[in-house]
Amino acid sequence: MLHEESMSHEESMTTPAGRLMLVHAHPDDETSGTGATMARYAALGAQVTLVTCTLGEEGEVLVEGLAHLGSTQQDALGTHRLSELTAAMAELGVTDFVRLGGDHRYRDSGMRYGDNGEVVPVQQGREGTFWTADLLEAANELVPLIRDRRPQVLITYNEYGGYGHPDHIQAHRVAMYATQLAAARSYRLDLGEPWQVERVLWTAWSADTLRAAVRAARDAGDDEFFAGLDPDGELPPMVTPDELIDCVIDARDHAGQKLAALRAHATQVNVDDGFFRWMTSSQEWAVEHYRLAMGTPFPSGADDLFAGLDGPGAPGPGAPGREEPR
Repeated sequence: MLHEESMSHEESMTTPAGRLMLVHAHPDDETSGTGATMARYAALGAQVTLVTCTLGEEGEVLVEGLAHLGSTQQDALGTHRLSELTAAMAELGVTDFVRLGGDHRYRDSGMRYGDNGEVVPVQQGREGTFWTADLLEAANELVPLIRDRRPQVLITYNEYGGYGHPDHIQAHRVAMYATQLAAARSYRLDLGEPWQVERVLWTAWSADTLRAAVRAARDAGDDEFFAGLDPDGELPPMVTPDELIDCVIDARDHAGQKLAALRAHATQVNVDDGFFRWMTSSQEWAVEHYRLAMGTPFPSGADDLFAGLDGPGAPGPGAPGREEPR
């Protein structure tokens, strides 16, 4: 499904700054993890496509007066979060944002904390959750999008899903599998002409950035931010040592857009309290980090997702037309 305001195929044929696709699990994940990157490349004229795998139906509701939308009451949060996503994309300047398989195709799986404090799947999830989806079936929903948009660069989570949420892990699996299937010239030609993504990236949380944020919080007398974490000690598994980071996108000039987009996800995020208050207190939050998972290596010290790739980013001859809005 293509959003009604998505750029036309003719426009995509002339984009000078490359073609980027991002695969995220729920609305708001794209903004907190990659929002500044999306805003930067949208402003440069790149073709930026966001694929969201669920509508986050199991999310908590932070807005007073909207608790009735939650999954234990009216179960209407997904539709509301789609409106929040639309508002957030307007702030980032992204017009091509779709849901994997269409709206409500896959449901938010929810999460809980295990005995060790780490995120694990819920024991009795609802029917149709993304976590329980057949991997090939879900990948086949992404293959035609890859073949149609023809991204040079695709961004998703690492195998841990960033912080362990089952939907993030599944998004990683679907994105990695679909990328390979989309490139196979003999695979499901009914899903479009084969396309090889040149570079697949995983989001990364910089160890140096986290240590600095925790130190700042402790110096300010806040012991709740990453409570119990020693900024000079061992870090949780969701954090990436900086020597393993391949590309750093300094989009601090888009920090305001990222913050505005995050505010648009009001049922999920309170930027004036707790975790997000500290993370958004510095423009360093708009410096985003990526690991190379597969494809063309980056030149040393890369600060551009497309660094080292061939061509200016225009699709080659005979590129397929984009699907119509529906």
